[in-house]
Amino acid sequence: MTTDPARPPFARPSDEDLRQRLTPMQYRVTQQEGTERAFTGEYWDHEAPGLYVDVVSGEALFSSLDKYDAGCGWPSFTRPLPGTSLTENTDHKIGYARTEVRSPSADSHLGHVFPDGPQEEGGLRYCINSAALRFVPVNELEAQGYGEYLRLFQS
Repeated sequence: MTTDPARPPFARPSDEDLRQRLTPMQYRVTQQEGTERAFTGEYWDHEAPGLYVDVVSGEALFSSLDKYDAGCGWPSFTRPLPGTSLTENTDHKIGYARTEVRSPSADSHLGHVFPDGPQEEGGLRYCINSAALRFVPVNELEAQGYGEYLRLFQS
């Protein structure tokens, strides 16, 4: 989780607060382990540089530098941000085992990780629901309390 003093520690909101703050799709995905339809989410083909953060907690999760087009219709990443430890659980909801990924602080359902990603990048594909994410453009990282991540985008 970001240690930027502009971002206070995460305190889990009540279910009622979450229902009011999140869209119905964001709530269904993050709180009820839902999945948005392929090619319908806001970020499946998004290409701007920046961070993808947990829509519930604001915790930084993924960088656009690790995002790629997997052709699956959901935002796909080769890895989470350095230092981010996503929670992994085995999920049998569709008849076979998959590895679900959840955010560390808010315990938001994000999506799943599969072993069919680019081999040169480690072989993983984090297939994430857009509804679980909020995008922070590089030029807003400092203002929104994610200044510590600017170094990722400087060459």
